[in-house]
Amino acid sequence: AYCYHGQTLLASDKCGEAIRSLQESEKFFAKAEALCKEYGESKGPGTTAKPSGHLFFRKLGSLIKNTLEKCQRENGFIYFQKVPAEAPQLELKANYGLVEPVPFEFPALNTHWTSETVAAFDLTKRPKEDAAKPKPDEEVKPLKEPDIKPQKDSGCQIS
Repeated sequence: AYCYHGQTLLASDKCGEAIRSLQESEKFFAKAEALCKEYGESKGPGTTAKPSGHLFFRKLGSLIKNTLEKCQRENGFIYFQKVPAEAPQLELKANYGLVEPVPFEFPALNTHWTSETVAAFDLTKRPKEDAAKPKPDEEVKPLKEPDIKPQKDSGCQIS
């Protein structure tokens, strides 16, 4: 998030804040990279997963590095802005492109659902079913098939 926020700040000509945001991004990326390598070397199920080798993770590292170098270069040539000591605050509430979530509420219970009604659904008190018993296999009698001989005179003609 700090990486992409730094790119947005650079686009809005706030190069000093962009540098600080990208430095923060670099710090968190290094921490995440160490955790990913530790996870990849751990024993147990899921050891085939290597998060540090994932394409997104590799691209993010180079994106952070390249954008930070670009910001530092442009700040030295163009902007000459001071890099703040604290990282800029991320705007966590998106104000574009997203729909407001509708809070879920359980519907009110119908008056027909009482404790007696719910207790009537006890499956341990159901009647025994006779259909559940397997039926004995009946003996299948062989059928006599008619003896069909090929006929040459079928009545069809090819003209």
